[in-house]
Amino acid sequence: MPNTQSVSIVIPVYNEQDNLPVLFDEIARAMRPLNREWEVVFVDDGSSDASLGVLKRLAAENAEVRYIAFTKNRGQSAAFCAGFDQAAFPIVVTMDADLQNDPADIPAMLALFDQGYGMAIGWRKKRQDTASKRYASKIANAIRNRITRESVRDTGCSLKIMRRDVLLRIPRFKGMHRYLPTLMKLEGASVAEMPVNHRERHMGVSKYGNWERAVAGVRDLLGVRWLQDRHFNYEIREKNR
Repeated sequence: MPNTQSVSIVIPVYNEQDNLPVLFDEIARAMRPLNREWEVVFVDDGSSDASLGVLKRLAAENAEVRYIAFTKNRGQSAAFCAGFDQAAFPIVVTMDADLQNDPADIPAMLALFDQGYGMAIGWRKKRQDTASKRYASKIANAIRNRITRESVRDTGCSLKIMRRDVLLRIPRFKGMHRYLPTLMKLEGASVAEMPVNHRERHMGVSKYGNWERAVAGVRDLLGVRWLQDRHFNYEIREKNR
């Protein structure tokens, strides 16, 4: 039986064949010194390259590696949710497969999370992206915070740590991974932020353009604001059985 400190690292994968062995090695170096049981759940989101073959090899060589593969591409939110469902442990870490998130940040983020938060999120203080991408992200984050009445510095950073039991209660929809802090707060989770490393992409290509993100984000943003205004929780005082 896993203890409350056990960690599942959930990683969506879409055409990242060259990054995967490097990523797992970096995760292993970060996690093995910790006194925690851990696993990595890779979710292949219909890759058209050799990513699935690489995942099969990693799983055969490392007991910590698990993978699931979609029949076709379903998007990052679906991949994250599939990983949440398959995760074996009560603490879930999310990150991208493109090596821009740094696994070396995970131990410090776990230490922050262990202070009693329901969620710890990374803040890419020095982003290694193009100027246009940084500018678009800054504007989108400001608008998102204004509409959702949030103060999160960097909702787009995939490096997050969350309680799995809360994750399984939040609404699911395309694009929901961009609103995880808000959705977790609706379920009563407290959220902490900390600066994390952000690296240049050296292999593979970005899967999303700024315009594509903006168009999808407007509809999602209005939906999340509606969820905030209509959401409710309740507590049971007593029951007979």
